[in-house]
Amino acid sequence: MRVDLLAGTAYGAAVMPRRQPTILVFDSGLGGLTVLAETTRARPDARIVYAADDAGFPYGRLSEAELVDRVLQVMERLIARCHPDLVVIACNTASTLVLPALRARFTIPFVGTIPAIKPAAETTRSGLISVLATPGTVARDYTRGLIEAYAARCEVTLVGSTGLAGLAEAALKGETVDDAAILAELEPCFVERDSVRTDVITLSCTHYPLLLERMRRVAPWSVSWIDPAPAIARRISQLLGPAAPPPFSAAGDAPAIFTSGACISGPLRIALAGYGLSQVLIEPFPLMN
Repeated sequence: MRVDLLAGTAYGAAVMPRRQPTILVFDSGLGGLTVLAETTRARPDARIVYAADDAGFPYGRLSEAELVDRVLQVMERLIARCHPDLVVIACNTASTLVLPALRARFTIPFVGTIPAIKPAAETTRSGLISVLATPGTVARDYTRGLIEAYAARCEVTLVGSTGLAGLAEAALKGETVDDAAILAELEPCFVERDSVRTDVITLSCTHYPLLLERMRRVAPWSVSWIDPAPAIARRISQLLGPAAPPPFSAAGDAPAIFTSGACISGPLRIALAGYGLSQVLIEPFPLMN
């Protein structure tokens, strides 16, 4: 296994299917849709399945052992159902912890999502960068190791947002989300030291780009926002090899699989269709207390 920190991804051995490939994009909720959108653009030939473990959302409430066990069990069922050629773990919280266990259990390649700290450090001019993530990602030794390795000369502010992922989910479901609530989650990212300001924020949860335009609007000042989804999509395409030739096309008929489906609303179905997910399926897998 090798880690590409510049791209913000982790991955296994490459495969090169000449038939139409199947890609499984997995997240605890709806944040992985940002990765799915980039993946669809990069591989229009692929059959893409989106899976949301909404019964387990948010993953931050689980202990590390519970999270590993939960993802392994859900992935066992999803792989048996979907037979993917490659799986994307479009969740920073899971990727920073569960990837080794997934690779030990399954033989197919996994592409993960990790905080894009190296490109943030390379982009900053002020030397002040912020990592906007879930509390679980912020707490990981893995994240702190990336800072030590690639951003030691920067002042890095780790912001463990407790509510931003939920706000992104609510907005996508058609619920009202106030700008003030978004700003309250963002404000700790904006630091000023002796007239020097934070100038780069890495979005280290795939939910956050769902609110990017609104975050830009309410931000105290202009910054560079790093979304890892384009780099993840490029790496997926590299691992799969050359695109399958026509007539393969899966546009518009991809399924979205939920482990609960309790919060699927009419507006959410419309939003999913906008991502090309015309089928909504339930694979019941309740969270055991």
